[in-house]
Amino acid sequence: MPEQLEFDQAHQTLQDVSEAIDQGRFVFVRRQLQDMEPEDIAQLLEASPRKSRDVLWQLTDPEDYGDILDELSEDVKDDVVAKMAPETLAEATEGMDTDDIAYVLRSLPDDVSRGVLAQMDTADRLRVETALSYPEDTAGGLMNTDVTTIRGDVEVDVILRYLRIKAELPEATDTLYVVDQENRLIGNLSLTTLVTSQPDKQVIDIMDDADEAITVDTKDSDVASLFERRNWVSAPVIDDNQTLVGRITIDDVVDVIREDAEHSMMSMAGMDDDEDTFAPVIKSARRRSVWLGVNVLAALTAASVSNMFESTLEQMAAIAILMTIVPSMGGVAGNQTVALVIRGLALGHIGDSNQKELLRKEAAIGFLNGILWAIILGGIVMLWKEDIVLGLIMSGAMLTNLFVAGIAGVSIPIILKKMDIDPALAGGMALTTITDVIGLLVFLGLATVFLV
Repeated sequence: MPEQLEFDQAHQTLQDVSEAIDQGRFVFVRRQLQDMEPEDIAQLLEASPRKSRDVLWQLTDPEDYGDILDELSEDVKDDVVAKMAPETLAEATEGMDTDDIAYVLRSLPDDVSRGVLAQMDTADRLRVETALSYPEDTAGGLMNTDVTTIRGDVEVDVILRYLRIKAELPEATDTLYVVDQENRLIGNLSLTTLVTSQPDKQVIDIMDDADEAITVDTKDSDVASLFERRNWVSAPVIDDNQTLVGRITIDDVVDVIREDAEHSMMSMAGMDDDEDTFAPVIKSARRRSVWLGVNVLAALTAASVSNMFESTLEQMAAIAILMTIVPSMGGVAGNQTVALVIRGLALGHIGDSNQKELLRKEAAIGFLNGILWAIILGGIVMLWKEDIVLGLIMSGAMLTNLFVAGIAGVSIPIILKKMDIDPALAGGMALTTITDVIGLLVFLGLATVFLV
């Protein structure tokens, strides 16, 4: 219920603001924006057509630019920053976390990115350049360099005085990191342990060992899995020399999880997970036409199988009526397996050690479901068409295709993963093509042998 109320409120705000823009009531819109949080403004921008979006951005308080850019999807963010001067964009990034600035700058043209960096002071520029030096989908690209470090040979009372003088800590700080003179990570000290320890205790005596630090080249999906399993709020990031280079916080990991979910959902339709809902028509049509072209090739492949049995189809209308059932059932069953395997790959549940066991399991499921639906559909066809042979042909084709669908549903995502092709993008299409071809080939082949 609270989620529905929030959704309804956001929809009403969008409607009110859109009507105000159409009527030229810009003062009302500005006041509305001043009362909204940056994440809500970002949501409003993404939900607005491009003309309204430009007006909204001009009426937004420039002090909120940075926080809003951090919340926008990539396509919308690119559209907004493309119209900002480098000095304005540099001012917008002031106060943002290093990883958030890097996120904003990565997709900009090189000359614009260099212009923004040139507007920053030396310390901020070096931190951002360090973040930009790592791939975006790694811990190095995800981390924030704003880290509070302490030494192990000092007492708790000294650390507490130091924190009081410092007055504030980086956002989502739950742990202080203990380093040596070369800034190598040697331990972690949680704030809970710090405030409940005796003042004369040394840090090295109460800290935890730094045995679960994340290396800079760890994939962001693996980082998300570690946070999920360990229930971390934050985690240190080290380089190959054990030097502490930054930290990752739970808010960054939530973004990774959300982006991965959106990527999987949109990729199954052959679309970019960051695509702007109100992107230009030509741009969107060009992106989608690629996937439609792939689908045409798959459809033509299945159609060519039907064409091989043209004489059979001409002689028996019943076959033409029933021929779509087998491929359809195989596609549904196979896509169930594909979804399961893609999820397992994403969570790290599937590896070389258990792939064969998973293949046997899904093949067995396909075989059992094949027997079940072969009996059911075979019986229906026998009663419907009053033809025992046609019913047996349906049963044999159904059993074969569901068995193949189980095997293909496991094999295709794993093979694509090893080829560095996103299984979510191509897995469903490849599976459907295989089940269509096998289903039609077996069904029409048996019909040709036994009925024609």
